[in-house]
Amino acid sequence: MKRPGLHEMTYIGVFAALMTALGYVEIPLPFSPVPITGQTFGVMLAGSLLGSRLGFLALAVFDLIGLVFPVFAGGSGGPGVLAGPTGGYILSWPLAAWVIGRLTEQVPRPSFFRIFAANVLGGILVVYALGVTQLALVTHLGLVPAIIKGALPFIPGDLIKCAVAALASQRLAVLLPFRKDKQNFA
Repeated sequence: MKRPGLHEMTYIGVFAALMTALGYVEIPLPFSPVPITGQTFGVMLAGSLLGSRLGFLALAVFDLIGLVFPVFAGGSGGPGVLAGPTGGYILSWPLAAWVIGRLTEQVPRPSFFRIFAANVLGGILVVYALGVTQLALVTHLGLVPAIIKGALPFIPGDLIKCAVAALASQRLAVLLPFRKDKQNFA
Protein backbone atom coordinates (compact mmCIF):
# COMPACT_ATOMS: atom_id res chain seq x y z
CA MET A 1 0.00 0.00 0.00
CA LYS A 2 1.33 3.41 -1.01
CA ARG A 3 2.23 5.65 1.90
CA PRO A 4 -0.15 8.63 2.16
CA GLY A 5 1.25 12.07 1.46
CA LEU A 6 0.68 15.16 3.57
CA HIS A 7 -2.55 16.15 1.82
CA GLU A 8 -3.90 12.62 2.10
CA MET A 9 -2.98 12.47 5.80
CA THR A 10 -4.88 15.72 6.25
CA TYR A 11 -8.02 14.17 4.73
CA ILE A 12 -7.58 11.11 6.96
CA GLY A 13 -7.37 13.38 10.02
CA VAL A 14 -10.35 15.47 8.93
CA PHE A 15 -12.47 12.35 8.53
CA ALA A 16 -11.36 11.00 11.91
CA ALA A 17 -12.47 14.32 13.43
CA LEU A 18 -15.72 14.24 11.44
CA MET A 19 -16.42 10.73 12.73
CA THR A 20 -15.88 11.97 16.30
CA ALA A 21 -18.33 14.84 15.77
CA LEU A 22 -20.89 12.50 14.18
CA GLY A 23 -20.66 10.31 17.30
CA TYR A 24 -22.44 13.04 19.21
CA VAL A 25 -25.45 12.51 16.96
CA GLU A 26 -26.79 9.64 19.06
CA ILE A 27 -30.30 8.40 19.74
CA PRO A 28 -30.45 5.51 22.22
CA LEU A 29 -33.15 2.93 21.58
CA PRO A 30 -34.78 1.40 24.68
CA PHE A 31 -35.09 -2.05 23.06
CA SER A 32 -31.55 -2.28 21.64
CA PRO A 33 -28.00 -1.93 22.97
CA VAL A 34 -27.15 -0.30 19.63
CA PRO A 35 -27.93 3.45 19.31
CA ILE A 36 -28.74 5.36 16.17
CA THR A 37 -25.67 7.47 15.37
CA GLY A 38 -24.42 9.75 12.65
CA GLN A 39 -21.19 7.78 12.36
CA THR A 40 -22.44 5.38 9.69
CA PHE A 41 -23.07 8.46 7.54
CA GLY A 42 -19.39 9.33 8.02
CA VAL A 43 -18.38 5.83 6.93
CA MET A 44 -20.39 6.24 3.73
CA LEU A 45 -18.87 9.65 3.03
CA ALA A 46 -15.34 8.39 3.72
CA GLY A 47 -15.70 5.53 1.26
CA SER A 48 -17.43 7.44 -1.49
CA LEU A 49 -15.36 10.63 -1.20
CA LEU A 50 -11.91 9.41 -0.19
CA GLY A 51 -11.99 6.14 -2.12
CA SER A 52 -11.07 2.66 -0.96
CA ARG A 53 -7.51 3.29 0.23
CA LEU A 54 -7.94 6.58 2.07
CA GLY A 55 -11.43 5.68 3.28
CA PHE A 56 -10.06 2.50 4.84
CA LEU A 57 -7.12 4.36 6.40
CA ALA A 58 -9.34 7.14 7.79
CA LEU A 59 -11.63 4.68 9.53
CA ALA A 60 -8.76 2.47 10.72
CA VAL A 61 -7.12 5.54 12.27
CA PHE A 62 -10.44 6.47 13.86
CA ASP A 63 -10.81 2.98 15.37
CA LEU A 64 -7.26 3.13 16.71
CA ILE A 65 -7.89 6.56 18.23
CA GLY A 66 -10.99 5.09 19.88
CA LEU A 67 -8.82 2.58 21.73
CA VAL A 68 -7.40 5.47 23.75
CA PHE A 69 -9.76 8.43 23.45
CA PRO A 70 -13.56 8.69 23.82
CA VAL A 71 -14.47 9.21 20.15
CA PHE A 72 -17.21 6.62 19.70
CA ALA A 73 -20.93 7.34 19.97
CA GLY A 74 -21.91 9.20 23.10
CA GLY A 75 -18.32 10.02 24.01
CA SER A 76 -17.26 6.46 24.72
CA GLY A 77 -13.97 4.79 23.91
CA GLY A 78 -11.50 2.14 24.91
CA PRO A 79 -11.03 -1.55 24.19
CA GLY A 80 -14.15 -2.42 26.18
CA VAL A 81 -16.34 -0.68 23.60
CA LEU A 82 -14.73 -2.61 20.75
CA ALA A 83 -15.21 -5.87 22.65
CA GLY A 84 -18.81 -5.00 23.60
CA PRO A 85 -22.14 -5.33 21.80
CA THR A 86 -21.49 -2.42 19.40
CA GLY A 87 -17.85 -3.27 18.69
CA GLY A 88 -18.58 -5.26 15.54
CA TYR A 89 -20.21 -2.24 13.94
CA ILE A 90 -17.26 0.00 14.79
CA LEU A 91 -14.67 -2.56 13.68
CA SER A 92 -16.51 -3.03 10.37
CA TRP A 93 -16.17 0.60 9.39
CA PRO A 94 -12.73 0.46 7.72
CA LEU A 95 -13.83 -2.54 5.63
CA ALA A 96 -17.15 -0.86 4.82
CA ALA A 97 -15.38 2.32 3.64
CA TRP A 98 -13.03 0.19 1.53
CA VAL A 99 -15.96 -1.65 -0.11
CA ILE A 100 -17.81 1.61 -0.81
CA GLY A 101 -14.68 3.22 -2.22
CA ARG A 102 -13.82 0.20 -4.33
CA LEU A 103 -17.30 -0.01 -5.79
CA THR A 104 -17.39 3.70 -6.67
CA GLU A 105 -13.90 3.51 -8.19
CA GLN A 106 -14.91 0.59 -10.44
CA VAL A 107 -17.61 2.37 -12.42
CA PRO A 108 -16.83 4.79 -15.24
CA ARG A 109 -19.43 7.39 -14.16
CA PRO A 110 -20.40 7.04 -10.49
CA SER A 111 -23.94 8.40 -10.70
CA PHE A 112 -26.14 8.99 -7.67
CA PHE A 113 -27.68 5.53 -8.01
CA ARG A 114 -24.31 3.76 -8.28
CA ILE A 115 -22.94 5.57 -5.25
CA PHE A 116 -26.19 4.85 -3.39
CA ALA A 117 -25.86 1.14 -4.25
CA ALA A 118 -22.21 1.15 -3.08
CA ASN A 119 -23.32 2.75 0.20
CA VAL A 120 -26.00 0.11 0.66
CA LEU A 121 -23.57 -2.75 0.01
CA GLY A 122 -20.72 -1.37 2.11
CA GLY A 123 -22.43 0.94 4.56
CA ILE A 124 -25.35 -1.32 5.39
CA LEU A 125 -24.64 -4.93 4.43
CA VAL A 126 -20.99 -5.06 5.53
CA VAL A 127 -21.65 -3.08 8.72
CA TYR A 128 -24.70 -5.14 9.65
CA ALA A 129 -23.01 -8.46 8.88
CA LEU A 130 -20.12 -7.81 11.25
CA GLY A 131 -22.08 -5.74 13.77
CA VAL A 132 -24.99 -8.14 14.19
CA THR A 133 -22.61 -11.10 14.42
CA GLN A 134 -20.70 -9.55 17.32
CA LEU A 135 -23.93 -8.35 18.94
CA ALA A 136 -25.26 -11.92 18.87
CA LEU A 137 -22.03 -13.37 20.25
CA VAL A 138 -21.50 -10.83 23.03
CA THR A 139 -25.10 -10.66 24.24
CA HIS A 140 -25.88 -14.36 23.66
CA LEU A 141 -29.07 -13.31 21.88
CA GLY A 142 -28.89 -15.64 18.93
CA LEU A 143 -28.78 -14.49 15.32
CA VAL A 144 -32.47 -13.76 14.68
CA PRO A 145 -33.01 -11.67 17.86
CA ALA A 146 -29.74 -9.85 17.11
CA ILE A 147 -31.01 -9.00 13.63
CA ILE A 148 -34.29 -7.78 15.11
CA LYS A 149 -32.52 -5.59 17.70
CA GLY A 150 -29.37 -4.65 15.80
CA ALA A 151 -30.38 -4.29 12.15
CA LEU A 152 -34.08 -4.02 11.35
CA PRO A 153 -34.81 -0.78 13.29
CA PHE A 154 -31.90 0.94 11.54
CA ILE A 155 -32.67 0.14 7.91
CA PRO A 156 -34.94 3.15 7.11
CA GLY A 157 -32.53 5.67 8.62
CA ASP A 158 -29.52 4.03 7.02
CA LEU A 159 -31.18 4.13 3.60
CA ILE A 160 -31.67 7.88 4.08
CA LYS A 161 -28.00 8.19 5.09
CA CYS A 162 -27.04 6.26 1.92
CA ALA A 163 -28.99 8.71 -0.23
CA VAL A 164 -27.64 11.85 1.47
CA ALA A 165 -24.06 10.51 1.37
CA ALA A 166 -24.44 9.64 -2.33
CA LEU A 167 -25.72 13.11 -3.15
CA ALA A 168 -23.07 14.85 -1.04
CA SER A 169 -20.18 12.80 -2.40
CA GLN A 170 -21.36 13.26 -5.97
CA ARG A 171 -21.27 17.03 -5.45
CA LEU A 172 -18.10 17.22 -3.32
CA ALA A 173 -15.83 14.77 -5.18
CA VAL A 174 -14.98 17.37 -7.82
CA LEU A 175 -13.36 19.49 -5.08
CA LEU A 176 -10.86 16.83 -4.00
CA PRO A 177 -7.54 17.27 -5.78
CA PHE A 178 -6.41 13.65 -5.34
CA ARG A 179 -9.49 12.15 -7.02
CA LYS A 180 -8.26 10.95 -10.39
CA ASP A 181 -11.85 10.14 -11.36
CA LYS A 182 -13.36 13.48 -10.29
CA GLN A 183 -14.16 14.43 -13.87
CA ASN A 184 -16.21 11.23 -14.09
CA PHE A 185 -18.70 12.22 -11.40
CA ALA A 186 -22.01 12.97 -13.08
